[in-house]
Amino acid sequence: MSLFRKIFGSLGEEEDNDKKQEIKSPYTPDITLPIDEQFTFNFKNNGGKFIYCENLDEIAENFENILAENDWFECNAHCYNSRLLHLLDENKLTYNNASPAVFFLSSCENLIADEGSILFSSNQFKHYKPNELPTNMVIFATTSQIVNSKSDGLRRIKNMHEKNYPSNITTIKYFEEVKEQDFLHYGSCHKNLYLLLLEDL
Repeated sequence: MSLFRKIFGSLGEEEDNDKKQEIKSPYTPDITLPIDEQFTFNFKNNGGKFIYCENLDEIAENFENILAENDWFECNAHCYNSRLLHLLDENKLTYNNASPAVFFLSSCENLIADEGSILFSSNQFKHYKPNELPTNMVIFATTSQIVNSKSDGLRRIKNMHEKNYPSNITTIKYFEEVKEQDFLHYGSCHKNLYLLLLEDL
């Protein structure tokens, strides 16, 4: 056996052994992330901008940072949630007037962990479709709104709104423009979306 084969052959064998060890056994248990980490990972993977907040003061501070980052201080916004209007008032922003809105401020129904999407209904969007709303969105949510799947989110909506079940239920999953359209993105619109997530658990 030549000297080269001894050297390079043994290295190749070691690499083969490493590759065999990397192959996952069907008997190895799947490692599942906690639901909040799973949502965060998938949401960021979809292009969303995620800001974790421990209290309402941090929500207000981070909202102001978003306005500063995008130069949205002297613009019109859309907001249909009266509980969020104070954020616009504090920053002297006009909202819901006739001029086109630069961004949309809203809450949501649920955060879907397994696909990193956000579930909305007519409670947030009224009768508008996602593509009829501004491309820029700032969404307020809490950690207790994170659910495993879309079906869990729909079940929670049903339980919360037994008498006045909302319409226009939709999810937004894509948070950056896709350069090449494929069938997975067909009919969906992207949103430049910031998520202000408040810890409430």
